[in-house]
Amino acid sequence: MSRGAGRPHEIVERALELSRADGCVVIADEHSGANLRWAGNALTTNGDTRGRTVTVVATVDGGEGTAAGVVSRSGMTTGELEELVRAAETTAREAGPAEDARPLVTAAGTEGAAAGFTEPPAATSAAVFSAFAPALGEALGRARGGGRELYGFASHEITSSYLGTSTGVRLRHDQPTGTLELNAKSPDHARSAWAGRATRDFTDVDPVALDEELAVRLGWAERRVELPAGRYETLLPPTAVADLLIYQLWSSSGRDAAEGRSVFSRPGGGTRIGERLSGLPLTLRSDPREPGLESAPFVLSHSSGGDASVFDNGLPLGPTDWLRDGVLNRLVTTRHSADLTGLPLAPAADNLILDAGGERTLDAMVTASGQDGPCLLLTCLWYIREVDPATLLLTGLTRDGVYLVENGEVTGVVNNFRFNESPVGVLGRATEAGVTERTLPREWGDWFTRAAMPALRVPDFHMSSVSRGV
Repeated sequence: MSRGAGRPHEIVERALELSRADGCVVIADEHSGANLRWAGNALTTNGDTRGRTVTVVATVDGGEGTAAGVVSRSGMTTGELEELVRAAETTAREAGPAEDARPLVTAAGTEGAAAGFTEPPAATSAAVFSAFAPALGEALGRARGGGRELYGFASHEITSSYLGTSTGVRLRHDQPTGTLELNAKSPDHARSAWAGRATRDFTDVDPVALDEELAVRLGWAERRVELPAGRYETLLPPTAVADLLIYQLWSSSGRDAAEGRSVFSRPGGGTRIGERLSGLPLTLRSDPREPGLESAPFVLSHSSGGDASVFDNGLPLGPTDWLRDGVLNRLVTTRHSADLTGLPLAPAADNLILDAGGERTLDAMVTASGQDGPCLLLTCLWYIREVDPATLLLTGLTRDGVYLVENGEVTGVVNNFRFNESPVGVLGRATEAGVTERTLPREWGDWFTRAAMPALRVPDFHMSSVSRGV
């Protein structure tokens, strides 16, 4: 850290001292990262990163309401803070009244001065891979000897966020985020299989076991069967379920639903809260203190928009059931949108869990499939895009292996497909949910990694067209 950079809590306190606005929120995010990459069974690169981002929110009261100005900059030092604070204040004065304006959260409404607020930020380094790297080397050697090629990367980041406000809030959260993605290919690259894991510290991932799993999948793909587009009984693995339901969470705006703009709008007015969406006892929930999936237990909002508000910074977060026993229970709201719609206050947290009470693993679900016709076992989804917000219809592609299950056994690989499905529709038609397990979303893993999902059986998943490619 350069001379004069200042410690994070000092950055926060100094920015608050410099503020001339009616209200001020300061967030100092300290980032550190380490990564490994490999290709063709050989390590290619590794590196460490460090960085800092400071966000200042200035609020200015006026005759027509309160305006907010938000400015974020990277690599800030104490000597550069005054310019940043003044820029946020100028932005606020030039802006119109903020629709989401609410009194800033006070220390009395939080847990007060968080333990460790004045302590140095947490940091990661290549040492996080001390046990993982030798195991990866073993996996690369096994793949080489088995006639397959491994590609992929491992990334570990820690962000320490320091939040301070002119109303006395002082909170701090350390967020570790680790991901492992491993892709195995046949020597001619005609066959491909993927596996991914999310982790907090790389002590619970086994690249050798993942390589063995991928070797089995490449073996399945030695027999190829062409299938046409259509509706098929389909087993969605946890990673695919996570990608669908994360998008559903992002689309669960209470305001949009109340104003008739979403799949959660009730015909004739109001929302669908209280309506049964699934015949299975599915509970979709977020909990900042979920073991292994811990996330910030308070609102950390760097901008306003949609269902986030900078005025809510520091607001405590607790467990929220979005779907409870198959019934829609909550939609995402800020203090502003909750007041506007009359819905309960329910800010989003940074994890998502689907509980269904299932006991069967995905392998056990495969064994019970394909008795009355072909069943498809997916690996993952990608390139997911929204087609129709009114129904939350999504389209996307399958990737890295769609396998054919017949009479309880995987008998080959089929071509990839484009799918057209709504997550809400999938939940409504699912006939079985397996055991819930931690998973890495393939499509949204750059933005959302803390998820635990079961596999789902859908009797008529819509494969709308054939997609060429591995």
